Amino acid sequence: MKTIFKFLKPYKLLCVFTILFIIFDILGALYIPTITANMINSGVGNKDIQYIIQEGIFMLGVTIISGLGALLGSYLCSRLASNMGRDMRDALYKKSLTFSHFDFKQFGTGSMITRTLNDVNVIQQTAVSFIQMVIPVPIMCISGIVMAFGIDKFMGFLLLGITVIIIIAAVFITRKASVIFEKLQRFLDKMNVILRENITGVRVIRAFNKEEHEKNRLKDAFEKYAESAIRANRLYAGLDSLAFFAINICIVAILYIGGNRVGAGAMQIGDITAVTEYAILILFYLIMAQMVLILMPRARICLKRIKEVLDTEPEIQDGKRTLIKSSSDDVISFKNMTFRFSDADEDTLCNLKFTCKRGQTTAIIGSTGSGKSTIAKLIMRFHDTTKGSILLNGQDLKTLTQKEIREHISYVPQTAWLFSGTIADNLRYGNEDATEGE
Repeated sequence: MKTIFKFLKPYKLLCVFTILFIIFDILGALYIPTITANMINSGVGNKDIQYIIQEGIFMLGVTIISGLGALLGSYLCSRLASNMGRDMRDALYKKSLTFSHFDFKQFGTGSMITRTLNDVNVIQQTAVSFIQMVIPVPIMCISGIVMAFGIDKFMGFLLLGITVIIIIAAVFITRKASVIFEKLQRFLDKMNVILRENITGVRVIRAFNKEEHEKNRLKDAFEKYAESAIRANRLYAGLDSLAFFAINICIVAILYIGGNRVGAGAMQIGDITAVTEYAILILFYLIMAQMVLILMPRARICLKRIKEVLDTEPEIQDGKRTLIKSSSDDVISFKNMTFRFSDADEDTLCNLKFTCKRGQTTAIIGSTGSGKSTIAKLIMRFHDTTKGSILLNGQDLKTLTQKEIREHISYVPQTAWLFSGTIADNLRYGNEDATEGE
């Protein structure tokens, strides 16, 4: 929850106004049954048309205020969720820019895309639903039950009993949903990884006649996701059926008990209408809250996955110094430098010593896998040395900011990557002001 509060903190005022307008909507909805009961008891019972018109106008006013509260509450809630989602995506993107190659490998490209798009979407949707459907529930339940007790204690106990039963069912279903949604997110990650591998590696798949193998991999991933999704939908269906059953049983009980109470002179006819509407409102909000609470485990898992990214300490930490110009001919110097990948059993490069001189070309020759590309990546500080140091103009790369290092180095990667746009756009990626001649 600390993560969600961190992103909500800049919008404290917006949160307050959102909840305030939602409360206006709830209070208006709760007051309308009381007005209806008064119109039936005093207006219809006494055949007082003037009173009915007067109460009808008052009801219209309450409805308009309640409706405006609902409209403004929904608008502010959507705005709050949109701002929070934008900030989450910005935070994830900025964090990803600090990651090294090893950091990215911990999550995987497919998983990072899922976390940035799908997981944030789930949190946004759940936040909107939670504010509009879960936060009002305590107010609605307590106020509705108190009003029912105010009309008749039997009606109050009836509403209280039904409310407790629905809440117990919600807790049971939510616990069960938590396990299903955790699997669902894992399967979604796996689907994205396999799809990405199939799309980017389509030529390799065709070259080795592996179409059938990849088809089976995809089928297996899709089937597992579908099975979890079906189980989740069964929970929704069961909850939906239980909810409608509870509402109908409650209405029947109110009409039966209420009819007997009216016959005994303990209640008036209009009071039955009021209690029925209280019951429908309470049960409606409880049902909608349960629908949201079923999504909560999924949102919690998505939030946990986002927190994992945000809490990851980058392998490469920025230095604080800026590059000092040097008159020396030594541009890049490797000083007894040793490098080993985090998941490797032995060193890739060991005790490397050489210097790149100004105005000279330094060629590095070696067999495949000997570490030529790794040397280039170490100069760019895509990796950090395990032992020893690399100097740029006599300064240790670890003491410089990564931005400073890369502003002074041109790098052509082994595998070319083209961004969407024209070839000219891609050529100008390193220098937007490059002329046609350059």
